[in-house]
Amino acid sequence: MVSGFGITSKGEKAKLYSIKNGKGMEIAVTDYGATLVKVFVPDKENVLQDVVLGYDSAEGYEKGDVYFGASVGRVANRIGGASFELNGKTYKLTANADGNSLHGGCDFYNKRMWKTVKAEDRSITFSLCSPDGDQGYPGKADIFITYELTEDNELKIHYHAVSDADTIMNLTNHSYFNLSGHASKTALDQEVMIAADAYTRADAESIPTGELVPVDGTPMDFREYKVIGQEIEADYEDLVLGKGYDHNWVLNGNGMRPVARMRSKETGIMMEVMTDLPGMQFYTGNFIISEAGKEGAEYKKRHGVCFETQYFPDAIHKEHFEGPVVKAGEAYDTTTVYKFLVEE
Repeated sequence: MVSGFGITSKGEKAKLYSIKNGKGMEIAVTDYGATLVKVFVPDKENVLQDVVLGYDSAEGYEKGDVYFGASVGRVANRIGGASFELNGKTYKLTANADGNSLHGGCDFYNKRMWKTVKAEDRSITFSLCSPDGDQGYPGKADIFITYELTEDNELKIHYHAVSDADTIMNLTNHSYFNLSGHASKTALDQEVMIAADAYTRADAESIPTGELVPVDGTPMDFREYKVIGQEIEADYEDLVLGKGYDHNWVLNGNGMRPVARMRSKETGIMMEVMTDLPGMQFYTGNFIISEAGKEGAEYKKRHGVCFETQYFPDAIHKEHFEGPVVKAGEAYDTTTVYKFLVEE
């Protein structure tokens, strides 16, 4: 189903695409920013709950600055010093975070109209042509993002891109999840599990130092289910600097595998995250102040949490981090899955 989703300040008419499966689950995405707007999941009482934060129209997403549902690139997360060297040449980026580049600078992918390439019963594909020099990055990149809803209640996000010159690429989705429902209270009483034995330590500007820190014995240990709010205010340097959880976890294993879970005892909804990427930013919405959200909801600090699958932040400056360099003509191709279940 397709419907109007408002008009941007540039006069662009956005559309909202809704997809349903046979089990009652439904997602809605918009061509403005290739953004995930709604995720309806049946709870333990078989009542549909919208479990992602968002806005009612494209105007909200255009004005918002906390990346609800956003498709983020060309390089998600941070690049220290807002510059990098590739093939002997230095590229200058927009400094928009304490002298560093965050989520591509200021000309964000989630603030652009994407082209709808294909809309089918169970999936939709958006594309964006990112020209050479866009955001400061080399190479003209043709980027495709596909949202697919399966009969197993899986939301699959597939990223595919090809550049005509060597470049760096690190695309992700910045949805905020609250499995008690987007309009409920904070997510702090919900539980999370992350399959990671270590995380990347970051400095006061959230740039990784290069050190991989074991989670054992720290508040960063989510190897078993833990209530999000249990240790979020602990007197632990990384939590103090990040004002809560806003760190990259070094995910165990390789290839497509389960890497995280989240569950709400209130609704019985459980979400499993699967990815083929090496890292994941677990972010607890520490910088949401007061956002007027969907259906009159007001979102505040830690109202939702993000599971941003990725290459490690600032990997271009760390030789021992798996690098996001994409060679000319070669495909950048990765998939992340959010699967929803009900626990009695």
